Amino acid sequence: MRPLLPALLAVLLATGCHREPAADASPRPDLHEQNAVFSYALQELQDRGEFAGAVTVVVAPRGAIALEAFGLADIESQRPMRRDSVFWIASMTKPITAMGVLMLVEEGKLGLDDPVSKFVPAFRAQTLTTKSGPAQPRRAVTVRDLLTHTSGLTGASPTPAGQPVDTLSLAAMTDFYGRQPLLAEPGAKWAYSNAGINTLGRIIEIVSGQPYADFVQRRFLDPLGMESTSFWPTGELTARQATPYGKEKTTGALVAAGNSRFSSPLSDRRRTAIPAGGLFSTAEDLTQLCQMILREGELDGHRYLHPETLKLMTTNQLGDLPKVSFAPGMHMGLGFHLVHQPQGVTESLSPGSFGHGGAYGTQAWIDPVRRRAYVLLIQRTDLPNSDGSEIRRVFQQTAREHFGR
Repeated sequence: MRPLLPALLAVLLATGCHREPAADASPRPDLHEQNAVFSYALQELQDRGEFAGAVTVVVAPRGAIALEAFGLADIESQRPMRRDSVFWIASMTKPITAMGVLMLVEEGKLGLDDPVSKFVPAFRAQTLTTKSGPAQPRRAVTVRDLLTHTSGLTGASPTPAGQPVDTLSLAAMTDFYGRQPLLAEPGAKWAYSNAGINTLGRIIEIVSGQPYADFVQRRFLDPLGMESTSFWPTGELTARQATPYGKEKTTGALVAAGNSRFSSPLSDRRRTAIPAGGLFSTAEDLTQLCQMILREGELDGHRYLHPETLKLMTTNQLGDLPKVSFAPGMHMGLGFHLVHQPQGVTESLSPGSFGHGGAYGTQAWIDPVRRRAYVLLIQRTDLPNSDGSEIRRVFQQTAREHFGR
């Protein structure tokens, strides 16, 4: 463990972390459809064609306490949505990547303030783009910068137009990122960065000595029993996959949409597992992940992260740096977005809530005050802001009213 980290973690631990009584550890035996609470609340939005179908789940430290599936997973075939339907969760992959990095920090294999150039040689000669031309940045990009989206890394794609990024290895991607000029001084500006999270995936590979996807499988998916979560959905998972939809511009009708971010078939394991957004998953699997986080890094006797590490990850890292997330009233932790002042779409969450959304409208947010996680799974491709949708607002409001405490 790095010398500074234990002291910082000890301070955070001293501020107080809730413990779940042992009696609350077993799964709730009476889980049921809860009288279709969410399908009723979201009926108007569904009728307006805002989404084809959804799976919703509310999670407590003991497990799921409300799980619903309603609407259609595929309109053309009239295939109904099911509790085990598979969704592309996109950027909800990011917190998993971040937690993987913090696992390695706990093990003393890297530090949050290590320069990225320590692991990726291409970062050693980075320049900074300024109005007067290339310049030297004041300091190097660090692991912490990547976790907080303040690295200043390029937003350019490492592949030519029309070529999905999953055709490149993480090594090739990060070599490209490191050779591009920085757009801002490291640590000076928040700007959402897939490049930064993909670079973290490459650092995981270098430090752990195993492919990023293998690390995720062994550290998260296998021990958590997330058997329907994969970077490469195949066979039975493909058959359960919810079709993504966008709105037809003239009629407003939902029409099936492809996913140009990935090469096909999705089951082809030659595709690179993308740390910034490559996972497909289900509500039941995400329940396991959320339950582990609600239980402060432990589930079924397996310790994933120390409570003080999760506390650090969900503590504001950027002070009052302007524009630190997608919406007003938000702050940034280490891989998690934080609710500082609940408002608008976050109005039903407590201050200190944290989570992440995905490009197709999927959401997972954890309220540490009420000790609940709220997971919404839809596949809508063209929402103006996938994190600011009315679907999310109504879902979280209903979850708080019926299942908050």
